[in-house]
Amino acid sequence: MTSRTGPMTATVDRPLPNARGASHSWPEVRGIRLHVAEYGTGAPVLLLHGFPQHWFAWHRVAELSAAGRRLICPDLRGFGWSEQTRRGYDIDGLSDDMLALLDVLGLHRVDLVGHDWGAQIGFRMCLRAPERFRGYLALNMAHPWPRQRAVLPNLWRQWYTAFVEYPVIGRAVLRHWPAFCRCLLRHQVADRSVWQPGELAEFSAAAQVSAHAGQAMFWQYVVREIPALLRGVRRGQRLTVPTVLLGGERDNVIPPSMLAGGEGHADDLTVRIVPGAGHFLPRESPHAVAGAMRELFATGR
Repeated sequence: MTSRTGPMTATVDRPLPNARGASHSWPEVRGIRLHVAEYGTGAPVLLLHGFPQHWFAWHRVAELSAAGRRLICPDLRGFGWSEQTRRGYDIDGLSDDMLALLDVLGLHRVDLVGHDWGAQIGFRMCLRAPERFRGYLALNMAHPWPRQRAVLPNLWRQWYTAFVEYPVIGRAVLRHWPAFCRCLLRHQVADRSVWQPGELAEFSAAAQVSAHAGQAMFWQYVVREIPALLRGVRRGQRLTVPTVLLGGERDNVIPPSMLAGGEGHADDLTVRIVPGAGHFLPRESPHAVAGAMRELFATGR
């Protein structure tokens, strides 16, 4: 079976991590099978993971937020237990996947949470289809209108992308060097003891399986998003979805200085910083994430 993005591989047959209260399904979306984990029932919330993670990134937040809500935690194309394709890993393509997933699930309008790369995708979805989202909580990611004076001094923080983004080399690093992802996970939190050994093993093993998707996603950012940023493609776009941008005080990937400056491009954008936290807020500060969800998504209900 093939799709417009290339031949599809079988879904991953590794055992799913044990997460209390999670149910699992594999809907067909845009010609591929995506894995979706869900918690709870009620008002729908779509949660998008970052790199090098998958749906299990949300299990701590879900323990605090599932009551009265339907938390929908998909694996992005090629990650976790979703099918892999040759292409389709650019931000627009991944956004199309998630918008189509909402259609398959019969959901016209939802609340949205995104972390890291998932937050990049979330911003794109809110700009392209604002009518689909009641509110947006973006975690550990800069907005689409970064200020040059904030970006340039922080470019060195992206050192690790040189090991991932290049074809062949990036796939080899992810597939054959699991210690690389374990190092990233430990390096990018404020307190390394927050990770349990099983979590580090799970996410580093998952990155090996999704090596093609991980490399392709970074490379597509290089060839598509950076030129678009330099051309100011997003400059004329306006964010109309009520948004909270939540960052970590000690985030060594996207520091607080990179979160400011988007207010002039948005109707309702608030920046908040979690003291003492790093780049993985869903793991380091799940109570802060859950609290921000309750506050933002209760507005207007």
